[in-house]
Amino acid sequence: MIAGRYRLLEPLGRGAMSAVWLAEDTELGRRVAVKTLSVTADRARFEREARAAGALSHPNICALYDYGESDGKPFMVLEYLPSGSLEDRLADVARLPDFETRRIAAELAAGLAHAHGRGLVHRDLKPANVLFDTEDRAKIADFGIVRMGGERTLTEVGTVLGTAAYISPEQASGKPAGPASDVYSFGVILFRMLTGRLPFVSTNAMELVRMHRDEEPPRIRTLRPDVPADLERVATAALAKNPADRPPDGAALLRALGGGQGERTPVVRRRAQRRRSAVLFAVSAAALALLAGGIALAIVATRGSGRAPTAPAPGSSLSLPAVTTAATPPVTTRPSTTQPAATAQSAVLPTATEPATTAAAPTTSETATTETTTAQPATTVETTTAAAPTTT
Repeated sequence: MIAGRYRLLEPLGRGAMSAVWLAEDTELGRRVAVKTLSVTADRARFEREARAAGALSHPNICALYDYGESDGKPFMVLEYLPSGSLEDRLADVARLPDFETRRIAAELAAGLAHAHGRGLVHRDLKPANVLFDTEDRAKIADFGIVRMGGERTLTEVGTVLGTAAYISPEQASGKPAGPASDVYSFGVILFRMLTGRLPFVSTNAMELVRMHRDEEPPRIRTLRPDVPADLERVATAALAKNPADRPPDGAALLRALGGGQGERTPVVRRRAQRRRSAVLFAVSAAALALLAGGIALAIVATRGSGRAPTAPAPGSSLSLPAVTTAATPPVTTRPSTTQPAATAQSAVLPTATEPATTAAAPTTSETATTETTTAQPATTVETTTAAAPTTT
């Protein structure tokens, strides 16, 4: 039992400087991961980094729940992530599918953006430190966990190859690590996910360090001609030797991957898009309602109290052709055919006995004729036209 609360169940991993246990939080009734450090650890620095890690809260960063000391040994209580590591996945397959690579890369970039925005640099980003939760979400682990620094880390059994394979050129030169150092390690991870291999391979850790410092990595397209162009560009930029030539931090990586500004995750963007769509739909519906109301008012105003449509009042912007009546000689544009006389009522609704050539609805000009002839019921209107009236 650690600190009278965390019951250790089984070991999850052990190294020269620490051990990680699956444990039960007896107070909250949940499973956690407890990491204990050896007595040789730099406790002051460990506490400082633990407090920094405790300030991080992001879906793509392993959460730190507790920090303390038990039996003279410092410990950390971390989120338990049971779905394995990225190293496990890469060891099982030659390379990951592109859709999975894209998702994991975006999630790692989002986690780095959150940490870099709060002044924390991971310094040892590698697939073994990328774990997955029960929803298959990638989370960066070991933020703030001090690797007992410098050359000693590179010579520790079991960590030399993993650390050396992802080390940035500036770290290989003995210079301090910054956010761009994490970007370089991210580039190595992305290179491996896309190609199924590391950019530099050697069984000698110090040779690996030298290669990262001095040699250019192979072009991804020469190893895999069908690589997605956008992912290739991000990986190539992240692997630049000069930190100034790389994306400067996780936020820049996220933008380069199409993740938007700052730390907006794809889920947040989808929610924002749904909100925008809802607003546009509401505005469109309101516009359609206003349009429908205007049409309805126009119809009511035109029909009045059930009478047939009448011609616009003088001064209206609608100009109607002159109406040909019995008192006015018909205007002929082609050889004419004489239509049967029509009453005022049949000018609006043709009867079933009319010839086929006059079955179409009358034009607007005939509607005006209706209004004229209604005043003189006894008068029959004759019109001469070149073709059947056009429906309006």
